[in-house]
Amino acid sequence: MLLYPLQFEPIYQYRLWGGRRLADLLTTPLPRDGPVGEAWLLSDRGDHQSHVGNGPLKGRTISQLMEQFPEQMLGKLARRFRRFPLLLKFLDAREMLSVQVHPTKANTNLLPAGETAKTEAWVVLEAATRSRIYAGLKPGTTAAGLRRAITNGAVTDDLVWFTPKPGDAVFLPAGTVHSLGGDVVVFEIQQNSDVTFRLYDWDHVDAKTGQLRSLQVDKAIACIDFTQGAVGLVTPVVETTAPVERERLFHCEDFLLWRLRGASPFTVGTAGEPRVLVCIEGAGHLEHGGATHAVGKGDVFVLPAAIGTSVFRPSSAVNLLEIALPD
Repeated sequence: MLLYPLQFEPIYQYRLWGGRRLADLLTTPLPRDGPVGEAWLLSDRGDHQSHVGNGPLKGRTISQLMEQFPEQMLGKLARRFRRFPLLLKFLDAREMLSVQVHPTKANTNLLPAGETAKTEAWVVLEAATRSRIYAGLKPGTTAAGLRRAITNGAVTDDLVWFTPKPGDAVFLPAGTVHSLGGDVVVFEIQQNSDVTFRLYDWDHVDAKTGQLRSLQVDKAIACIDFTQGAVGLVTPVVETTAPVERERLFHCEDFLLWRLRGASPFTVGTAGEPRVLVCIEGAGHLEHGGATHAVGKGDVFVLPAAIGTSVFRPSSAVNLLEIALPD
């Protein structure tokens, strides 16, 4: 089968800290009741599989495509990955997420079977005056001091924080203490892992259980890089300005991400490698092989390695994220 630009449908996730703002970002209706904190945009996980929403392969899961068309999907990367190695999300954090940390490669003893370390990054889409991002520890913070702060309910005294604004980019290596919330909406890119250890949870009570959520303080502290310090905003690297402004926001061993902004037609994708497109503002059409695919705000498309480049024609000014996997 000849592959084509594959659109994927979002998977909504209940989160007690979530809201209802993803309804303004995605066309798929939200569940009727309760806070929705996450929309999983591309997920190759056994418990949550993304489904194709367009074309002859509509209804297929990302896992089925990876199994049936490994080289067409990933090109030269097919030998490295049996499942798609990234998990992409929109987060609507009306309230604060837990203060948390994700394991590093050095924490293999804390990783469940089949899981990996978890480096992630955020692009801020919406924010308010009460919005907060916590990222990293203040200089001099120790494990013993952090434990005392957790016991005393003063953990935020040891954290670096700032008020985000739309367009901000934050890179969070595995081992970074972090949190966000207060009416902030972000795009999140991460390794395909779902391992999180909570240090502090703001005394949230889960309305579904009537209970406080559990903490994993010992495991979290074992994962923290206490030498890291504050995590600042990423400075975009402008690579081109015409026909589209192309900024590189993230480049690490697990993913690359560019932000593309403009109103004139431009090329996306590359030969022999997969790319993912996420439209965060505006709309347009993706052209490939004589076919045209409508792209709107919130839409996610995978460009399989086999199809090479495509042309994106904005209907007006568009803000598009393009994601690649490193060699």
